[in-house]
Amino acid sequence: MSQQMIFVNLPVTDLDASKRFFTELGYSIDARFSNEDAASVVISDTIVAMLLTRPFYATFTKKEIADATTTSEVLICLSADSREKVDELVGKALAAGGTESRPAQDRGFMYGRSFDDLDGHTWEIVWMDPAAIEG
Repeated sequence: MSQQMIFVNLPVTDLDASKRFFTELGYSIDARFSNEDAASVVISDTIVAMLLTRPFYATFTKKEIADATTTSEVLICLSADSREKVDELVGKALAAGGTESRPAQDRGFMYGRSFDDLDGHTWEIVWMDPAAIEG
């Protein structure tokens, strides 16, 4: 079976600012799939965030586009290799202009924090103890 990829399409107000935000988090922009209307942010080998200008995003749907600063449309959750990596990525997001969307959640076997990007999309970063998953 081939490995599937996920492409998360997100409407953004200022494409250049959003590109800067995600590159400051350590992600890269794939120029092959980017132009003045879209930026392809490579999260991993199988996860890509497509940042689309609001007018371009509108060409893919007949629905009203949510204002993620006032409405929750999705919670995007990414795994991290350790508690420290959770804090590191969220720290980068806050330094790049993101906002912490809720206090850290520490359940011992699982630790997570979340931030809202420049357009209000919520990103959760979570570490889970591998022993808890196996047991």
